[in-house]
Amino acid sequence: MQNFRPSINTIPPVVKNLVIINVLMLAATYILQMKGIDLTNTLGLHYIQSPDFRPYQLVTHMFMHGGFMHLAFNMFALWMFGRVLESVWGPKRFFIYYFVTGLGAAALHTFVNYMEFQYYASKMNPQDVQAVLSQGAELLQQGQNWVGPAGKLNMILNTPTVGASGAVFGILLGFGMLFPNTELMLLFPPIPIKAKYFVAGYGAIELFSGITGMGANIAHFAHLGGMLFGFFLIRYWNRNTRNFY
Repeated sequence: MQNFRPSINTIPPVVKNLVIINVLMLAATYILQMKGIDLTNTLGLHYIQSPDFRPYQLVTHMFMHGGFMHLAFNMFALWMFGRVLESVWGPKRFFIYYFVTGLGAAALHTFVNYMEFQYYASKMNPQDVQAVLSQGAELLQQGQNWVGPAGKLNMILNTPTVGASGAVFGILLGFGMLFPNTELMLLFPPIPIKAKYFVAGYGAIELFSGITGMGANIAHFAHLGGMLFGFFLIRYWNRNTRNFY
């Protein structure tokens, strides 16, 4: 399947509603912030041992964003690539794919956080770990933090993760698998590149950045989780559905 292109003016229902919900949630975040309500802390995904963790955050964090540019990038990618996949798969399958990749991204991100948490906790005595658990959130609210392992532990524990990026990276992977030879035009540098190379390159950059710690405020392994779960879900569908693609 190489040449399918929906009309540029066509926005299928799931993509359209996802964009609307994400825009409304960012607006609500700004409005409630002026009233002293931190919606990001409530709906963003906290580490499982954080006192602020709630199971519903596994879903709600996908509709929260850290600012206009974060939202704009994700929604543009959702519109650009997601409308193609939804037009090919239909609303139901695309809806399933979006949330499976988003939840998969959260799962891998949480697992990596768990490994990091255990690593830094192993370098501290139990009393200091308990101090981070009980006092860390308040310290960050005051604009302060510990140095060394305690500070790292505190950031893992009390920094919520937000954004649709995991699902968006899953969509990018899906587009690359269904339309591998479609040429995309890069902005920097302005050269054409086939979708399969673009996706592979992006995945490699995310893996390198996650391992080396580049872009510490970016959940690189969540992006990779979205791509990984998207890959396995498409392979599953392709193996169990006649003429899937």
